[in-house]
Amino acid sequence: MDLIAQYWPFVAGLMVTGVVSGIAAGLLGIGGGAIIVPALGTALSVMGYDSDVVQHVAVGTSLAIIIPTGIVSARSHYKRGALDVATLRLWVPFIVAGTFIGGLVAGFFSGDVLRVVFAVMAFVIAANIVFGFQTKVMGHLRGSAVTHRISASVVGFISALMGIGGGSLSVPTLVAFGASMHAAVGTSAAIGVAIAVSGTLGFVLSGWGVAGLPPLSLGYVNLVALALVAVLAALCAPLGAALAHRLNQQTLKYVFAGFLVLVGLNMVWKVLAG
Repeated sequence: MDLIAQYWPFVAGLMVTGVVSGIAAGLLGIGGGAIIVPALGTALSVMGYDSDVVQHVAVGTSLAIIIPTGIVSARSHYKRGALDVATLRLWVPFIVAGTFIGGLVAGFFSGDVLRVVFAVMAFVIAANIVFGFQTKVMGHLRGSAVTHRISASVVGFISALMGIGGGSLSVPTLVAFGASMHAAVGTSAAIGVAIAVSGTLGFVLSGWGVAGLPPLSLGYVNLVALALVAVLAALCAPLGAALAHRLNQQTLKYVFAGFLVLVGLNMVWKVLAG
């Protein structure tokens, strides 16, 4: 009974995280990592794990959780005709390479470095969504396959360090290249699956044999959190996808931007509080 009393808040928190991240995955075309990473990091910190290990486990486990969530979300958008298969084929090989490298090198960074990367990128992405500077800078390159490939590599690398499915980066990039917001969200959900698979492998390898990991971890991927959050997130992703198609594109953009600002502020608070 004492063991149950000790762990039930952790389990309940992970279940709530799964529901919310699943809805966010379908609604915004993200893998839910922007929710999973801070939530899981907080839960592990409360349980007394070292701050550096906590952030790496949160990021690595988040990427693993995104795999089933992204698959379900992408299928929901595909059925609604909001997934650009040609763009997906162009991006996948390069985004996989960038993500794998990011997952491997993450082990050389401290937990606070990963938090700062997360926060800074969240603010930059939110500002881009509101002010649209990426479209002005990159819009004239939308027909270039080379630009797509470079963008995919960069998105993959940064996504691995943040522990996200890449929607926060790939959605505005695809919009800058001329995609509608709905098509960008749908295609991003599928791109997130490729990011998650490659990034997860990188975090498993970079965390293999590291001391102080939570029980039942493969490298920086914790299997308990993976099982609890992934199932609920995958079940709830279609709800978010259905909601996304009820909103107009402008509303969806501002929801996305506001969400990222809140997440970035949360990460800054964690660095300063630590």
